[in-house]
Amino acid sequence: IVFALVLGVCLAQPQRRLNSDIDESQPPVIQQYQEPRQKHETSTFIPIIRFDKEQSEDGSYRASYETGNNIFAEEEGYIKNLGPDPDAEGETLNAQVQQGSYSYTAPDGTIITVKYTADETGFHATGDHLPTPPPVSPEVQKGLELIYAGIRAQEEANAREAKENPQGARKEISQDYNGQYRP
Repeated sequence: IVFALVLGVCLAQPQRRLNSDIDESQPPVIQQYQEPRQKHETSTFIPIIRFDKEQSEDGSYRASYETGNNIFAEEEGYIKNLGPDPDAEGETLNAQVQQGSYSYTAPDGTIITVKYTADETGFHATGDHLPTPPPVSPEVQKGLELIYAGIRAQEEANAREAKENPQGARKEISQDYNGQYRP
């Protein structure tokens, strides 16, 4: 009985495992306890008061909604034909154009309204609360006009030269092109 008791105690102790795959020189990995993440739940139900959507077969649509916490949004869109596709013969390029607005009440009580357009040129938003660049000063505007006038004058002179002496223009290009900037 004593032998069975000693044998039971020995077998009940944790066993040290010898594993040849584990590198003994590596420090042991310490696991950290992390609190379970709680889902953020709002206690206030906000109803959707109105939701309208009209979809046409040509890709155009109109949508609007209003919520119980004074959020208003409306948007309309259509497919815009941009002309022939240069990469696919016989195909046309199209772009989705969207325009609309939304408004909501800021925490300080002011009503924020954003109007936007999204088309082939990108997303453009406007609103009284959005920053805008400062106006260009008259001096800078004058400088830009002089630069653009100089560029136009140079292009016109190059076009006249090419028209009056087409061989000279080709010869000049072939002789001067070496990957260097030429004034």
